[in-house]
Amino acid sequence: MKVEEFLKTLKTAKRVCPSSSTTLESSINSSYTPFNTLINNTFSSSSSTTTTQSTNTLESFLSSLTSHQLQSFLSDPTVKTFDCFRIFNLVLHSQSSLSFKPGFHPHFTLLCRLIKSRFFQNAEFLLHKLILDPNYRYPFTEFVHHIEKYCNESKIITKMLNMLLKKYSDNGLFDMASTVFDYMLEKAVEPDERTCSVLLHAMVKADKTDLAFEFFHRMVNSSMKVSVYSLTIVVNGLCKIGELKMGRELVEEMSKKGIKPNIVTFNALVDASVRRLDLEELKLVLRLMEEEGIQFDDSTYKLLIEGYTASGNVEEAEKFLLEMHDKDVEVEGYLYITVIRGYCRLGRARSGLSLFRKLKEWKLLTNGDIYRSLISCSCRVGEMGQVKELLFEMCSNGHVLDDDLLNTIDDGYRKAGMLDELAELQCMLKMNGSPFLQSSIDADSKVEMVITDVPKLEMIVDDVKNGTAEEMVVDDVLKAYQSP
Repeated sequence: MKVEEFLKTLKTAKRVCPSSSTTLESSINSSYTPFNTLINNTFSSSSSTTTTQSTNTLESFLSSLTSHQLQSFLSDPTVKTFDCFRIFNLVLHSQSSLSFKPGFHPHFTLLCRLIKSRFFQNAEFLLHKLILDPNYRYPFTEFVHHIEKYCNESKIITKMLNMLLKKYSDNGLFDMASTVFDYMLEKAVEPDERTCSVLLHAMVKADKTDLAFEFFHRMVNSSMKVSVYSLTIVVNGLCKIGELKMGRELVEEMSKKGIKPNIVTFNALVDASVRRLDLEELKLVLRLMEEEGIQFDDSTYKLLIEGYTASGNVEEAEKFLLEMHDKDVEVEGYLYITVIRGYCRLGRARSGLSLFRKLKEWKLLTNGDIYRSLISCSCRVGEMGQVKELLFEMCSNGHVLDDDLLNTIDDGYRKAGMLDELAELQCMLKMNGSPFLQSSIDADSKVEMVITDVPKLEMIVDDVKNGTAEEMVVDDVLKAYQSP
């Protein structure tokens, strides 16, 4: 690397380190004069003349630097930790100018100092190089050797091992993470539960739920405190691969050991059960929830309503829907539509209509989709009286009567053999000012109205005389009478 490039790299290294109100050269009171010269010339000068001097100084200094000098500098307690980090980065980026390759020991020395000074971000950066950089990749045994020989501060050891555990987890090195965990237990170093949960999540995300299941039990069997969060991660993983029973049994087992499930844990089981339409397993999960004293939240209700509706057990879905209403749990509108459509798919228009009436009693908003579903279902099962009622209610509420719906109504009346009623319906819709009927149920073309009930005609004429209908309606009816 050219010295000019090296100096550019050095500026990047400065940005990585924590800032300080004092200048770098004034922060160092070391007896190692070459390092003071290096720092002064590198960080303090900006003129071209000084840069040339710095270049010569750097080349001279780096070529004469020894591994012993570097280790002594990094170990010097009078040098601030972030200064050590800056200089060490400088040395690492200039290895072509060195007579040696910095080994594990100076890295480890600086790593301990960074952890002790709570520069954890910088420590993780250095740790990443040690275990993942192709130029290094030191094995865990090297860490063990140096920990046992050179580090006797328990807080540093605990933090370093937990950082290693997380770093191996983040990079999918699950075997190495497991090795670190075993070493920590062996040396009575307490693993951080949150770090272990990161490992569990990484395993599940990598489709290694079997490893997560095994590791979780090792956590439980150790002396560490295990949270419901870790339990839920594993349960989610088991549900993901279809092992619902194993997930539920794990919850039961852990509950007896004091790791109590929460609503998130159970929602994972409920969600998996309804997705797979495994209603028998769902019943066992709900029974276990009751035993554990866990109350449903809105997510639980949504999962149950959607699941039971999809499985055709719409009555059960409606039961939970009404329970939400009774308990003043906010119900999203789509859940009502889901249940009503569930009834309609089963051809149970009256049940859907009954729930629909309850919505109106509760003064809840109803939309055109609910009307369309109920009308279509009623036409399919021949409940044409309901169709008429719903159709005019829909119009009075300002909902659009589209062609598809009107064609469905037309087919329903025809299949029921109720052509007179169909003609009457057309006239009534015209009197109500529906602009959609003419394009879909036209007296002269699509319907071929056949009216044989004279009193009905007289009633329409009376409406016209009273000013409650348009005279054009009578013209349409007369045309129908005159047709052969």
